[in-house]
Amino acid sequence: MRNGAVIETKDVVVAGLSDLLDQALQWRCLTSTSILHSRLLRTSLFSHPHLLTKLFLSYSSTLPRTRIANLLISTICYSLNPPPYNALISSLSRHHFPSSALQTLSFTHRLGARLDSYTLCSSLLAASSPRATCVGEQLHAFSVKSGCMSSVFVGGALIGFYSKMSHLVCARKVFDEMPLRNTICVNTLLNGYIESQNWPEGLLLAHEMFGFGLYPDECTLSGILRISAETTDITIGIEAHAYFLRRIDNFVDDLCLQSSLVEMYGRCGLTSKARQVFDQCNKKRSDVVLWTSMINAYGRNGMFDAVIMCFNEMLDEGIEPDEIAFLAVLSACRHAGEVATGLNYLQSMRKNYGMVAKAEHYGCVIDMLCRAGEVEKAWEIANTTSGIGVSVWGALLSACKDSGNVGIGELAAKRAHELDPDNVGIFVELSNLYARVGMWVEIEEVRELMKQRGLKKDSGSSRLDR
Repeated sequence: MRNGAVIETKDVVVAGLSDLLDQALQWRCLTSTSILHSRLLRTSLFSHPHLLTKLFLSYSSTLPRTRIANLLISTICYSLNPPPYNALISSLSRHHFPSSALQTLSFTHRLGARLDSYTLCSSLLAASSPRATCVGEQLHAFSVKSGCMSSVFVGGALIGFYSKMSHLVCARKVFDEMPLRNTICVNTLLNGYIESQNWPEGLLLAHEMFGFGLYPDECTLSGILRISAETTDITIGIEAHAYFLRRIDNFVDDLCLQSSLVEMYGRCGLTSKARQVFDQCNKKRSDVVLWTSMINAYGRNGMFDAVIMCFNEMLDEGIEPDEIAFLAVLSACRHAGEVATGLNYLQSMRKNYGMVAKAEHYGCVIDMLCRAGEVEKAWEIANTTSGIGVSVWGALLSACKDSGNVGIGELAAKRAHELDPDNVGIFVELSNLYARVGMWVEIEEVRELMKQRGLKKDSGSSRLDR
């Protein structure tokens, strides 16, 4: 009972110090953090990895990270009770302190402590930052020399490291040299191929799994569906869907796979099949991601009225839309010419759901207004919105050309040139606007300006020109 009481008291102290460190982080108070640091030094709790990480986070709000690492690691040197380095390195890596984690690794190695597979996996995660590529390669060499390459966990961590660095040839070489592989290793390499858009190698790896005696899991199948969607290869997607039905338990309740299937069928143009999968999902009424996938499937295939209907259906079910869903429905309103509906949706983002519309949302609305010929309203929104891109200003300029609105057209052209001074298309649209209203002197000025900047209009050609 006495030992149990001591353990319970220690847990209470750890929890209390953790809360105090959280408050010091929130207040960004260097004095409070230093006092708590000294308190940890006077107890045996300085070796507690959770508290050490909290101490890093608290210092990080007031000091440069390099100085924090030097301060704490030099303190560890004089600690009577060596801290659990593996847990500390892992915690620092997961909390996005890669340089501090690698400095702790270096200090551990200098002390002569044994670096096991757990240490290497955590260190490889920290070495995945662009500035630490050489450290990851050194850890690879150490793994080979120490025999740790026989560990499937170290091999998987190395594959993850090389994949994040976009060194997929090295990642594949590590995979091929591993004496033992598992599905997680396959998924890590497959994700690397997907992120680099190397679809053929990704499919080859998926087919090779069965030769390794491995079987796809949900993560593997989601990757295969992503490849099918990006390449619009419906055959691969149908095969994956069939595999789901045969091998995956509770497939209908897996919202991630369901969303991936809807996305895949939508990208391949089979909206009816996407809707069939969507309707079969038992939990569709509570998942906004699945609804958004269905909305995007309609939008990609030009079924803009169906997008609006599906969005309203989602609202009727009591599902709160996210920013992606709003972007999809605003884009549909733009193409369908539903100006009033689009403006109501934009207003409801803030009024009903507390969202802050982004430049992409405003871009859809501005383009929608331009297509409807309401250039004054479009200019009013664009002029008060930050982050508007060149394409949106170009759309506004084009709309001014169609309506002959020189004043707003010149303002739109000026904004576009501020973002992209050498965009030939903006000069051409401005010239076309001047030509529409007979401003020939201004056209010569635009041509002269293009000549001064060394810009030329791309000329078209036909077979008759050859």
